[in-house]
Amino acid sequence: PTPTKSKTMGKLVFGMDATASREPCWDIACQIQADMFVKTAALGQLQVQLCYYQGYGEFYVKNWTQDAAQLQQEMVSVRCKAGQTQLQRILEHTALQAKSHKINALVFIGDCVEELADNLFKTAGQLALRGIPTFIFHEGYDPIAEQTFRRIAQITKGAYCRFDQFSTEKLHELLNAVAVYAVGGFEALQTHSQCNEI
Repeated sequence: PTPTKSKTMGKLVFGMDATASREPCWDIACQIQADMFVKTAALGQLQVQLCYYQGYGEFYVKNWTQDAAQLQQEMVSVRCKAGQTQLQRILEHTALQAKSHKINALVFIGDCVEELADNLFKTAGQLALRGIPTFIFHEGYDPIAEQTFRRIAQITKGAYCRFDQFSTEKLHELLNAVAVYAVGGFEALQTHSQCNEI
């Protein structure tokens, strides 16, 4: 079936790094992320759960929603706070959600990683076993983070894409493509994006 005619409810976990290093591009990225769901509303049914970390040990999970306006409000209300990365918690949360829901994809947007890579890879393996591809959008040029992010994407059969404040149009296009994927499958992603497929 084509993505536009899918009647299956797609579920997408949307994880965000809201630590201080992301503040320069935060408002622009949030607007693009929210617009992604507005544009995909006509393509099929998509539920999104926003989760993010900030500060030291602060991790927040919002309710599942199909309401693009609600999601936009939730995103723009988040402010960056200095702290450490908690990507592990996002991966673990997604694996836990998959025990009670079919999760079509995990999207993560971040700029660095400060956790043990082996632990992240182990949890990524749990997502792979459940068929949950992870699409990582890497802001900036941190080579250590890139290596880790690429490996997570590879393990889960997702994709890795890098962007910066000068390539917001690319981010816009790719995020739209992943939302289409969550509704219509991998063929939709190939059609709508230029992701570096791994």
